[in-house]
Amino acid sequence: MYTYLCIHIYVYCIMHWGSLFPDCVFSQNIRKMDGTSGPPRFRIMMNDGRHTMSYFMLSTQLNSLAEQNLLEPNCVCMLKKSVTNVLKDGRRRRLRSAVEGVSPSAFHISHPAPESVTVIHPPLPPAGTSSPPLPSYPPHTAFTPAPARNPTPSALPSTPGGSSKVVPIASLNPYQSKWTIRARVTNRSNIRTWSNSRGEGKLFSMEIVDESGEIRITGFNQEVDKFYNLIEVGKVYYMSKGTLKIANKQYSSTKNDYEMTLNGESSIIPCDDASDLPVALCSFVAISDLASHEKDAVLDVIGVCKSVDELTRLTTKASREVSKRTFNLMDQSGCTVSVTLWGEEAENFDGSAQPIVAIKGAKLSDFGGRSLSASFSSTVMINPDLPEAFKLRGWYDKEGHAVEGQSLTEARGSGGGTTNWKTLSDVKTEHLGHGDKADYFNSIATIVYLRKENCLYQACPSPDCNKKVVDQQNGMYRCEKCDKEFPNFKYRLILSANIADYGDNQWVTCFQESAEAILGQNAAYLGQLKDSNEAAFEEIFQQANFHTFVFRSRVKLETYNDESRIKATVMDVKPVDHKEYSKRLIMNIRKMAV
Repeated sequence: MYTYLCIHIYVYCIMHWGSLFPDCVFSQNIRKMDGTSGPPRFRIMMNDGRHTMSYFMLSTQLNSLAEQNLLEPNCVCMLKKSVTNVLKDGRRRRLRSAVEGVSPSAFHISHPAPESVTVIHPPLPPAGTSSPPLPSYPPHTAFTPAPARNPTPSALPSTPGGSSKVVPIASLNPYQSKWTIRARVTNRSNIRTWSNSRGEGKLFSMEIVDESGEIRITGFNQEVDKFYNLIEVGKVYYMSKGTLKIANKQYSSTKNDYEMTLNGESSIIPCDDASDLPVALCSFVAISDLASHEKDAVLDVIGVCKSVDELTRLTTKASREVSKRTFNLMDQSGCTVSVTLWGEEAENFDGSAQPIVAIKGAKLSDFGGRSLSASFSSTVMINPDLPEAFKLRGWYDKEGHAVEGQSLTEARGSGGGTTNWKTLSDVKTEHLGHGDKADYFNSIATIVYLRKENCLYQACPSPDCNKKVVDQQNGMYRCEKCDKEFPNFKYRLILSANIADYGDNQWVTCFQESAEAILGQNAAYLGQLKDSNEAAFEEIFQQANFHTFVFRSRVKLETYNDESRIKATVMDVKPVDHKEYSKRLIMNIRKMAV
């Protein structure tokens, strides 16, 4: 009797699943659709215990559920969010953008005709026993969707002057024709122009966001004239009739598989109701975690502007002048990183009041250890209305202002930072320089021997030429590179030195600037001294011994006369900043202690 009662309860729960758990459904079948461009799309047949619908489309953000077999036939899942689209033939297709509570399959469900009754087969009773008749239930002959907790597009208001309904950004795809979105503009680029063999033109781009996601939009030529002055960062607009295509991630940092292009039919109308839309969608990365990310990664960061440099101007290879400003960003991890701004962003930035700065889409570089750059596609927000910003401001005002911070960016001329620090023994044990490209590293080492023989040579006096000249024995000196003769020359240094630390020693080559830093004298004075006072010349080399420096070195395996050996060249020499060096040692000790 107990067995039959359990079967009865089992069948009743299955057949009335939709009323007992309105958001929970069975996944009866899942199929990957062929012939689609871009990310794969999955079509799912769903059953809620009363009705079956086969036109569910899984949002591309949830593809991992299907690819990792987490969403399998007969599993139970809870649908949290969906968008309904009406196809041309009148069928309804539902796009699932949020699925939770996926559980392994526990029930066997038959495969009924689409949009019809679902027949459930209960377990058979044990052989030799009779089962009491099960109660009959009213038949379900028509598919009637249950009321949705989240409003579908048909329940949302129409746009001003339009017939299409407002849909979320996450539901947009190239297969839709009529749609309208309501979104906030988070970033707008300057107007850029181009000129090539096919003609001239101009363009601008912007990024928009709503509660479901974000997307990048680009406008060309006539659309620039029509929409550019209308768009303001931070404002909300109704937008419709844009062309969607697969996103080019090289130019976009938005988390969307598609991007939009404005066309002649596109419409952008201001919207006054903006209270429910987010300011931005960011996935902030702690500054202390930047070292674990790959070079050129595009990341979101937030922190306090600890210090800021003066505005500088650079001239590009295309002879175009561009503004640049660098500042240090610190967060609650106690680490700082150098951030570079360009163009108008650099000119308008004011970090004197130590504001909270959030950057969406910053590019990570390995220049000087770890540093960030805000490109034209990045969004820089000053004191944004975000929970992370309020929390960070409270921390900084209370205790963060007293934290000096550990820099992830190498401070030029110091012994700190997290640049590629190595000992001289690491050069051999790690086989640095044996790859296709040269390796660069920083080390702290002491001069133990300087080879003064042939350390000076007579070079071409031209400002941009350092080629060795040939004495013509008639008071003239010939430069083969310039193909000229000169009445004078200039001295250049090429110094061979042996440096050592606690683990090993290494012969290195030091050219003009690094050699002058080690010897403490310039090449012109040393040349005169060599010709006039050999003892004083010798003394300079003796005094330079046993001095310790920070060496920035380049190592590469080279072959000469069938013999391969590591050639080490000093690229830069700086005095040791013992305060920064001690901080780095303490940090290393703590890491080893852990």
